[in-house]
Amino acid sequence: MASAHDRAVLQAIFNPTTPFGDVPALNQEEELIDDDRGFDMELLKQVRELEMRGVSAAEAGELQAALQLFSQAVHILPQRASAYNNRAQALRLLGDTAGALQDLDQAISLSGGTGRSACQALVQRGLLRRLACQNDEARADFEKAAALGSEFARQQAVLLNPYAALCNKMLSEVINNLRNPKMPDME
Repeated sequence: MASAHDRAVLQAIFNPTTPFGDVPALNQEEELIDDDRGFDMELLKQVRELEMRGVSAAEAGELQAALQLFSQAVHILPQRASAYNNRAQALRLLGDTAGALQDLDQAISLSGGTGRSACQALVQRGLLRRLACQNDEARADFEKAAALGSEFARQQAVLLNPYAALCNKMLSEVINNLRNPKMPDME
């Protein structure tokens, strides 16, 4: 079995535009989950059902119905991050970016910046901030989500980091020159 260093070297060779050592899922040993232990089990079951129905409604294009279901879930367990995260997605799809950002901020706050809901909310907020040309704030969100294990967020953080982009470009050029050496002109 290859060591972490071996995988990092192979990653640098085969994907020279990613930072050295940036091996997908290297630091994430288990899937992210939200800690729902502090909630009443009956209310939690009810809220999860509402969220599943909301996701199904959103997937069917019934965004207003999805929004209502997610809002019911928020009303039942206002201290649980997941429903805010889901409602933010519905709000964003309905064009309410300000409302989506408010719910994402709440999801991140309630989650304590850990778990699946925090990771998803940070990625969503990063994307909204990037669309608003708030690249420094977007990069900070992507870096936090990347630290939680999101490969997509890691890629976005690299794209928004001017130093990493410059280093990656130079490394790519060096590797390209090693693969395809330029022969001196003979006149």
